[in-house]
Amino acid sequence: MHKKLVFILGVIFFGLAISGFQCSSTEITSAKLYIQQKNYDKALDVLKKEVEKNPQSDEGFYLLGVVSAEKEQFEPMIDAWSKSLSISEKFKKDIENQKKYWWAQLFNKGVSMYQRGIKASEDSNKVFYDKSIDCFNYAVKLEPDSADTYKNLAFVYLSAQRLDEAIEPLQKIIDLNKEIDGYRFLGEIYYNKGQVENDQFKTTKEKADSVKAMEWFSKAIVVLEAGRKEYQNDSDILLTLSNSYIAANKVEVALDAFKTGVANEPDNKYYRYNYGVLLLGKAEYEAAEKQFLKAVELDPDYQNANYNLAVTYVRWGTAINKAAEDSGEMNNSEYKGKYQQALPYLEKVTKNEQGDNSSTWELIGKVYTVLGMQDKATEAFNNADNLRK
Repeated sequence: MHKKLVFILGVIFFGLAISGFQCSSTEITSAKLYIQQKNYDKALDVLKKEVEKNPQSDEGFYLLGVVSAEKEQFEPMIDAWSKSLSISEKFKKDIENQKKYWWAQLFNKGVSMYQRGIKASEDSNKVFYDKSIDCFNYAVKLEPDSADTYKNLAFVYLSAQRLDEAIEPLQKIIDLNKEIDGYRFLGEIYYNKGQVENDQFKTTKEKADSVKAMEWFSKAIVVLEAGRKEYQNDSDILLTLSNSYIAANKVEVALDAFKTGVANEPDNKYYRYNYGVLLLGKAEYEAAEKQFLKAVELDPDYQNANYNLAVTYVRWGTAINKAAEDSGEMNNSEYKGKYQQALPYLEKVTKNEQGDNSSTWELIGKVYTVLGMQDKATEAFNNADNLRK
């Protein structure tokens, strides 16, 4: 995933709530003293004896959760508080405050571990990502309705390339808040999984692989269509949606959708761009040119539109040349005119951040070659080689 991941640092502090001395068992009384002294090992020992001797000790389980939390034993902490609440709701308020306090601690530690992970080397960042994931997973159990927790958990999974595990929290932030990143990343994961199955099918020719690919593309379309309803002008959602339609052999459906979008919002550069992508995929070069030109007119710095307009001219020129060769026509130079039309848009792209893509330099190198600009072609191919290295 290429997106920059940003976390929200939430800080919430709650004091530890320990009930005062009442008529309690020896173990409970001792545990409270040990807790005040921060002697958590001894407190844990006596509390284990308490709940073993008295399985209905709501206070014993509550305090056992407090001590487990202090020892960062979060699974036993959650289990102990659940048992306390199953016995009675006497300590419900205390447990709720404790959960909020430890949710904040775990959330912030998860952020810290993630930040250390992105600064660490590739060999050691996994350790920090794993710790961050553990923190957010426990935080989710403490505050299951916190969209921020699911969002951060999903982003760490994405950074760690644990994409399958990112699916559930991404779906959760869609369900809770209709988060734009949920639609973007979940749709992209489903689309990429479909592409993997599609590549597998090309190798094995097994029908099952093709069926799986279509299932993933269909899932992507469902998520991205829902995202489009919420965020009509988001370029990431629209692009992955159009790619998913193409991959699922539903080009006509996509064409109708984006054609309608262009008709309803003619100055929407994203609709123009995506409609152009679909037309280009069908080799309808003149129609694609019209859409990309309008997108560039609306936003001259729209780099994807500049690039795909150039691609349209290159493919158009190649098609003209092939048709001439097939008909036996020699020395047809019409196709070079299309390559010439592509050149200013490609040169514009290579001057900005997209020029860091080796495929862009490779393409402009081919254009320079066709146009007889050998020095520039050599320079472009060298840039492509250096970027690949």
